[in-house]
Amino acid sequence: MKQSTVFLAGSLVAMAVVSSTSFAQGSVDFGKSEYMASCASCHGVSAKGDGAMRTYLTKAPTDLTIMAKRNAGVFPTQYAWEVIDGRTSVVIGSHGAREMPVWGYIYRADDTQPADLHARTRIGSLLDYLARIQVK
Repeated sequence: MKQSTVFLAGSLVAMAVVSSTSFAQGSVDFGKSEYMASCASCHGVSAKGDGAMRTYLTKAPTDLTIMAKRNAGVFPTQYAWEVIDGRTSVVIGSHGAREMPVWGYIYRADDTQPADLHARTRIGSLLDYLARIQVK
């Protein structure tokens, strides 16, 4: 257990360094890429809830750029994480089944450590991007 915890912590630190370096150099924005691949079809390229799939949904997608504004100016990281990974249910009818068609199982942690780390990295990148696009 201790060895796996050390491995996980080391991996997260290494990824943070690589991600921040890549972001600083302007090469890849993993969070934005994740958003475009998994969220933009419903929430829109601008994240304002105006995605192409909007007309097919029973409830309009949320404007993701005002999450912090609706939470007293603080981006709700923990809540957003739990909605994405399935621990917190969203308003009934807004997303249909828990397994969102666009997401499938990509944000579900597996029983194996590499899959869990992969899912957590993707969610973390996505949340970082969403936090950066919040309106003031």
